Amino acid sequence: MKRPFLHRIALIGVFLIAVAALSAGVWRYGYLQALDQLARQGRADLALASDRLVGQLQRYRELAVLLADHPVMEALARGEDQAAASELFLNVADKTAALDVMYVDAAGLVGAAAHIAPGADLSGASYIRRSQQGALGWGHAIGSPLQARAYYYAAPAFGADGRVTGSVVVAVSISSIEDAWRGGFRSVFFTDDAGAVFVTNRTDLVGWTRSPDGAGLQPDDGRTLAFDSYETGGHEVWQVGWGPYLPENALHLTKQLPVIGLTGEVLLDVTPARRLAALQAAALAALCLAFGALLFLATERRRTLAVANMALEERVARRTAALSETNAALRAEAAEREEAQTALARAQEDLARASRLSALGQMSAGISHELNQPLMAIRSFAENAVQFMDRDQPERAAENLTRISDMARRMGRIIKNLRSFSRQQTEPVTRVDVVAALDTALEMTGPRLRDLQTRVSFERPDAPVWAQGGEVRLVQVFVNLLTNALDAMKDAGSPALEIAIEQGAMLQISVRDFGPGIAEPEKVFDPFYSTKEVGASEGMGLGLSISYGIIQSFGGDIRVENCDPGARFVVGIRPWEAQEAA
Repeated sequence: MKRPFLHRIALIGVFLIAVAALSAGVWRYGYLQALDQLARQGRADLALASDRLVGQLQRYRELAVLLADHPVMEALARGEDQAAASELFLNVADKTAALDVMYVDAAGLVGAAAHIAPGADLSGASYIRRSQQGALGWGHAIGSPLQARAYYYAAPAFGADGRVTGSVVVAVSISSIEDAWRGGFRSVFFTDDAGAVFVTNRTDLVGWTRSPDGAGLQPDDGRTLAFDSYETGGHEVWQVGWGPYLPENALHLTKQLPVIGLTGEVLLDVTPARRLAALQAAALAALCLAFGALLFLATERRRTLAVANMALEERVARRTAALSETNAALRAEAAEREEAQTALARAQEDLARASRLSALGQMSAGISHELNQPLMAIRSFAENAVQFMDRDQPERAAENLTRISDMARRMGRIIKNLRSFSRQQTEPVTRVDVVAALDTALEMTGPRLRDLQTRVSFERPDAPVWAQGGEVRLVQVFVNLLTNALDAMKDAGSPALEIAIEQGAMLQISVRDFGPGIAEPEKVFDPFYSTKEVGASEGMGLGLSISYGIIQSFGGDIRVENCDPGARFVVGIRPWEAQEAA
């Protein structure tokens, strides 16, 4: 009993140590990642503050250069117009917010100024010495000569002979620049070559100087405020305690600004980074402990789950066998359905062909008359042509031969339409001219139209109207519609047909008769539905049902509506488009 208990205690101890090590690693990684992100933000903030300071200072550099070319400088070089120059400098200082504007002669003495008294000696200032050499000078000082923190730009003034006659000095108040920075989110300060803080958004740091040993900063009272620093992940972290407005643990970043002779520095509080890393480590530790608890419970339930798994596998095997049998039965049923569908398609095609042949049978008397008339005319014209040849009248004989040729072409067109109408069509949907199909149907039903003296109104488009379908099957639909319309008007006094084609997203072909209309339009497309008398020889009521199936196979529809008087059948089919052809 004791040994297994100790074994479990040892395993738990090892697990806790591993969790602690892993959490420490996650904390370290998260802390370094947070420092990297903080450093990127800090560099951006320091660059923004540095650019802002440089931009604010360099405005006054341009002012010094501009004033150096003013004509009053020549008078000052001769020792004249000091009062006028001082008034000019005062006006410029007031308008530009400069701390002071002054003219320093070649000896380094102030000749005229906005505020400082003339005669002050600036010959020892580095910016004056540089400007006396003909270059733009700059520098900074705390106290002398203006008793304030100021940044100076000195532009050389040249005489007519090209020699430096003096310098125009513009002094910038650092305090006025810092006023807009007070209370900034980051602790930013700028130090000179001696390590003294010259510009900062934290007033407490002004004038502080880094100690010679680099172990801290010394304020004006001579004290040394110690701090500790260490490197982690390539970053320098300061541990300071210099006041309520500075972070106790801060990431330290620097940026050299040679254009103004200062170094920008920023202190970024690392407390949020440590807090984030601690949260990540705590979350991982909680997750690992939860996982360990679950693993312990899972181990205890392992045997039970193994038994349940075996039972489940047995049930799955039985279910898989049953599903396999069902799948085989479904495949057999699908094969049977495919065979039945194929047989149905063949039966529908045979039924459609039978309907066409039935229609031909009904039109046989009229077609025979249409063929008999040209034959009799051909015979008569041929006999007359022989007589004209015997009488040596070849012109009259040629006229008769021309008429015989026209009659033969007419008979050939009729026979061609009959052959096309009667053949079995199994081609896929292709491009069909709706106007030509209507003309063919009108020509095939022409004998009945003339027999009933039917007036046909058809606004035929000037160009072909292309649709998706099959030529023979589309002609069959139109023949069925025309035949039904004629059957409905056989007792009408003045039968008439109106045919129209409307083009749009769907082609709409309408056929209207002026008969008695349809009593039950909702049943007109049902198989074996007919308005004719029982036992009539005109048909079995399958024509419109077959036509409905043909139009649906083209992706269209067919509908009927009663008019006053008569009825209108509207066939809607899809127009042929170029992309469909591709």
